[in-house]
Amino acid sequence: MAKTDKKAERIKQIFNKSRTNSRAQWEYINQKGYDFSNDNQISAEERRTLEEQGMPTFTINRIVPVVEMLNFYATAQGPRWQAVGAEGSDIDVAALHSDLADYVWAQSDGACKYANAVNDAITKSIGYLLVTVDQDADNGMGEVKIEQPDPFDVYVDPKARDIMFRDASFILIRKLLPKQHLMKQYPSHAKKIKNAVGERSSYEYYSEKSTDSLQKDFHYKDIGESESIDSETGEHDTLIEFYEFYEKVKIPYINVFYRIPPDKKQLEQIKQQVAVRMEEMAAEMQVQFAEQNQEMQKAVESGEMLPQRYELEIKKAQEMMANQLKAAEQQYISELQAQMSKIENVVVTEKEFKVMMKNEVFKNSLLDNVKFYGNRIRVTTVVGDKTLFENVLPDKIKEYPIVPFHYKWTGTPYPISAVSPLIGKQMELNKAHQIMVHNASLGSSLRWMHEEGSIDTDHWEQYSSSPGALLPIRPGATPPTPVQPMPLSNAFFGIVQEGKRDMEYLAGIYGAMQGDVSAQHDTYRGMLAMDEYGTRRIKQWMKNSIETALMQLGEVVMQFSQSVYTAHKVFRIVQPSALQEDREVEINVPMYNDFGQVIGKFHDYAAAKFDIRIIAGSTLPINRWAYLDELKQLMQLGVIDDIALLAETDIRNKEQIAKRKSVYSQLQGQIQGAQQQLKDQAGTIETLERQLVQAGIKNKVMQASVEINKKKEEVKGDLNSKLVEGQGQVDQLTNQMKSNVQAQDMQAKGAIDKMANRLANAEKESLTQE
Repeated sequence: MAKTDKKAERIKQIFNKSRTNSRAQWEYINQKGYDFSNDNQISAEERRTLEEQGMPTFTINRIVPVVEMLNFYATAQGPRWQAVGAEGSDIDVAALHSDLADYVWAQSDGACKYANAVNDAITKSIGYLLVTVDQDADNGMGEVKIEQPDPFDVYVDPKARDIMFRDASFILIRKLLPKQHLMKQYPSHAKKIKNAVGERSSYEYYSEKSTDSLQKDFHYKDIGESESIDSETGEHDTLIEFYEFYEKVKIPYINVFYRIPPDKKQLEQIKQQVAVRMEEMAAEMQVQFAEQNQEMQKAVESGEMLPQRYELEIKKAQEMMANQLKAAEQQYISELQAQMSKIENVVVTEKEFKVMMKNEVFKNSLLDNVKFYGNRIRVTTVVGDKTLFENVLPDKIKEYPIVPFHYKWTGTPYPISAVSPLIGKQMELNKAHQIMVHNASLGSSLRWMHEEGSIDTDHWEQYSSSPGALLPIRPGATPPTPVQPMPLSNAFFGIVQEGKRDMEYLAGIYGAMQGDVSAQHDTYRGMLAMDEYGTRRIKQWMKNSIETALMQLGEVVMQFSQSVYTAHKVFRIVQPSALQEDREVEINVPMYNDFGQVIGKFHDYAAAKFDIRIIAGSTLPINRWAYLDELKQLMQLGVIDDIALLAETDIRNKEQIAKRKSVYSQLQGQIQGAQQQLKDQAGTIETLERQLVQAGIKNKVMQASVEINKKKEEVKGDLNSKLVEGQGQVDQLTNQMKSNVQAQDMQAKGAIDKMANRLANAEKESLTQE
């Protein structure tokens, strides 16, 4: 007996229980709305009845313009996301998220898939975008991709009450696919797929559209098993159930705090620092011991202390000093080790924590651990009665990768579409036009009442409506009587016009928004006001539903990107405007040390933490003429330049025009000339400054020379005056000395004369005496 696959059986049971009456009714209503939007507004039975009554079977589709306009307003431009860093180190990396989101969007053809999801939301009440990973892309490095599943293939937990289904216990995607297709998609599981056995089941199809030759479109559920062809054998392939089951599970985690001890190099530094401290402490204690020893020796010499007490106290002091040094050494080592040790915080699963606790080194360094439960997404893939694989998405992925886009959320997984309220009015308009055309047809081709056998019926059926026809009757018979159709009431035509206005009012899409000249305002400002007021209901839907879903999509893309893009990656961003140059962006750039070893990452995208914000109104259309007029006024005010205005226009070769005609281009030559002139002036100024410095130096030298000459002349004048004054004193002294000498000479001469006279007198006397 074959072993039952319990996981596959469980998922099939969940799927069967998800097909409730509420789900069937919701799918029936929205399938009908989808059919009406594709102009399949008459069922096969209604068509047959109308044809039997001779009434027309055409429809006047007033829903298509509504769907197209809502699609246009929601998808006129691509969404833009902005990341806000959690801390300063994350700001630079957060700035790269917008570029990375644009890269994923372009790689996945996001514009097309987003438009299809919005169309599903309008016609089927809800659309989905699925974020996944293509493991084989980029040579096996993997790429984040966006896919678009059909809403009727998705089964959500009926108890979900969150608009983004974040509180759903599961989300299931069920498809019917050919085996060969699945085997090519999952080649590593080809054997399981080949042996899988599925029930004889099909899609639940709730469409009422006609399935005859007049069918206007084909849904994927219209394609049955007979149209699934094996590309290898050319025979019909077997369709089998394919399930993708997403569920949130609680995984036990441990928040671990542990200490990393210092390495050998740091231990050597610690030993050196401790040795220096101990030397200083030992020297201080030796001095204190010597002082204490000296005091005790004095006490012994004075007889205040016994020698035995002296020896005992000295021994105690030496032991205490050794103990203090040993305790201080241990304390210093512990303090330095604590300073150099790092406390790390890491979050691991409980299973990983148990393995880590077997390591004694880690166990001894463990400081604290806190157990908690985190959300993870588990994906189980089942084909028929076989489970292909089951895995848990990386821990960074916390939310379901399936993002819903509602039109009108009802608090349940069964929202309301934009088409559902219009079905009744559309049926009223179809019936009204059918009656009016049928009545006009009856009036143009009369019916006749006649006695049996009074006319040749074949002749009358062929020529009764021909102009100028001669219609014979049998002799003696009563002429046939024409049967006129009942005239329609004038109120009936009013009902038709009122129905058209009701359709516009219910949908919020008016004729003026579609270019209807008769419904537009006469003035330009009036038209802008109508455009502003007429789109408020659409903006309300965009703000409360579409932008909420886009923000959730950006969050999921971020989580997947951080899980996939962990290696160095360079990607190119193509700018939307021809005036902007394409640029390359790098993430996870490795940083190397002097030995060529990787020591970290620059722009580490996987480790950054940031929040995602959707730029409000980024997908809404812009009134081109009003926008350009506003830019023109801003340019005239000098707020912007002509480059900004030219970039927003639809002129061909505008990048060439920007080079030839822009103010910046015209001023570029002037700027270059001015730069050359400034360069020449700078050279002249430099030369003049050099000459000025030299002139200043010469001036200073001249001033110093003048000061020196002045001082010299002053000193010279002082010396001359002093010399003149000294010469006068010398002359005076000379004259005085001369006078003194003359006086002394006169005295000496008088004395000599007296002595001569005396000698003469004495000689005379002697002679006389003789």
